[in-house]
Amino acid sequence: MPLKPDLPEPESAERRVGLAIVGLGKLSAEELIPAIRTSKHARVAALVTSDLEEGRAFARAFDLTDEDVYAYEDFETLKDRQDVDGVYIVLPNSLHREYTERAARIGKHVLCEKPLSVDAADAQAMVDACRAAGVHLMTAYRCQYTPHHWATRDAVQGGKLGSIKLLDSIHVQVETDPETWRMKLDLAGGGPLPDVGLYSLNILRFVLGTEPEWVFAALRQPTNDPRFREVEESVSFMLSFPGGIIANALTSYGAHKTTTLRVLGEEGSALMEPAFTYTGLSLTLTDKSGQSIPAFDSYDQFGLEVDHFAQRIRDGKTPWTPGEEGVQDHRIMDAIYQSARTGQVVQLEKHAGQDAFRGEKPEIPGQQS
Repeated sequence: MPLKPDLPEPESAERRVGLAIVGLGKLSAEELIPAIRTSKHARVAALVTSDLEEGRAFARAFDLTDEDVYAYEDFETLKDRQDVDGVYIVLPNSLHREYTERAARIGKHVLCEKPLSVDAADAQAMVDACRAAGVHLMTAYRCQYTPHHWATRDAVQGGKLGSIKLLDSIHVQVETDPETWRMKLDLAGGGPLPDVGLYSLNILRFVLGTEPEWVFAALRQPTNDPRFREVEESVSFMLSFPGGIIANALTSYGAHKTTTLRVLGEEGSALMEPAFTYTGLSLTLTDKSGQSIPAFDSYDQFGLEVDHFAQRIRDGKTPWTPGEEGVQDHRIMDAIYQSARTGQVVQLEKHAGQDAFRGEKPEIPGQQS
């Protein structure tokens, strides 16, 4: 599999932080492993999978040995691998807590794919386990590590758009397979909301840097479609942020692929379309001076995210998107489902200040004119 072009030369193998990839699905194969191999500070040191033969084939393709491949039942033997500093958990949501706790018990740092788990209680248990073990838990929110999303945040928080009034975001796609794990409530914890809708929720919070005060939501779960026997098809939710800012979001497993983020201020606006794809992000800023489309050096979202994780393992500082950031999104998603069930506004716990659940700011590649 070819490496992605135009990325920085990595450090030598002996200097980079070693990661074990837990789960060898499409995301790991097509995005994560290539991104880590071209990152600056991390490397793939081991693979954990249910299919050892497939794992060994991956190992050979990526300069690892058969001894670097582990079955799930042998996960704990990673404790003896001094060259494995952390694990990247890429499993169905319902397994995130188990493998995070197992990793914590053997002293390995954890980078866990979003959503952190299936609900706030499980996510908090993951945070508690890692804190007790003295290891990092970082939520894999790749969009909080891209120049495009940071440029949007900077425009909003730097006053370029004037006083912010409204935000909206759409993240929808069509899921055709009723048997995929994402359509199973016990494995996924919900439908499009914790999967693609979470991007909208998380990035709305990130752009503003503050936390919503209440939520109002509605959902649709058709009774005549086998895909949605267990999970919702579509969710619409409204968030109220401090200062009277209103944000709306739409997510669905039944609509043509669309990803957008829009911010409307008194003196300007920001539009990202697409907003959440792996590549090809686009940002248009409009203010008093006119319209501009910022340009950035080539980058890999997953590589930037993994490099941040590696740097926090090295320096011991709290990651920008720690487990607590994932827990907060679960609290809000739990409230969204509650509002949809009851038809009522649900009040959220208030959190004053900026970036209440975030840690050390990441290094973001600079903008080019």
